[in-house]
This record gives sequence, C-alpha cells and structure tokens, in this order.
Amino acid sequence: MIEVVAAIIRNDKNEILIAKRKESKSLGGFWEFPGGKIEKGESDEESLIRELKEEMDIDIEVKNYFDENIYDYADKIIKLKAYEAVIKKGNINLKDHSQFVWCKPCELDKYKIAPADIKFVEEIKND
Repeated sequence: MIEVVAAIIRNDKNEILIAKRKESKSLGGFWEFPGGKIEKGESDEESLIRELKEEMDIDIEVKNYFDENIYDYADKIIKLKAYEAVIKKGNINLKDHSQFVWCKPCELDKYKIAPADIKFVEEIKND
C-alpha cells in the first residue's frame, strides 16, 4: 500500500484549492487536492510541506487532520490522508499540474475529481 497525503487548502472566501494532473502523468486530466507520496522517515505533515513546496512553490502550515481513504486503483492501492492547511507564503507556480482553481465547495462536482479524492469532496460539500 502506498501512503499519500493531500492538502485541503481554503482561502479567505472559503474556496478550496484543487489542481489538474498533467495529461502525461498517472491519472492525467483528473483534478485533485495537492499532495504526494510520503517518503521514508517523514511525518504526514513534513511530507505535505515538502510536496507543496516542490509541486507548487508555496509554503504551507498544516492545521488539522481531515480524514483518510483507502482506494484500490487496480494497479496499486493507496492510503490517502487529508489535512487542512493554509498557505503561509508564496504564489502558486505549478510544476506537477497543468492548472489550478479556487472553487466553492458546491462547485467541486463540476470537475473530474480523482477517485481517491471523491470521499473528501463529499465531506466538504456536506460540511
């Protein structure tokens, strides 16, 4: 099982940050909460901070544990752990994604969300 973390980042308008995976990547074209694989020896929080710096060139502060989801993608099983976070500094500069948007929770259904992230979308919409 691959352990992965994702950041649920809200701005001051209560919009949520999602990013579209590059077409050349696994799950290309799907939208997701940004994050990535936990490396050996890293805590969840350390991994999220590193991944968001590498993928989006932003510094975040991890706030609260949100939830987790185990998802079987047929070729791999992932355990995705989500945390609420805020951007401390930096402007988003995409490196691993083709686009990003800030959207209202009720608008998340308009996007083709990665299957492992759908559980979190449902929870956000019901919040």
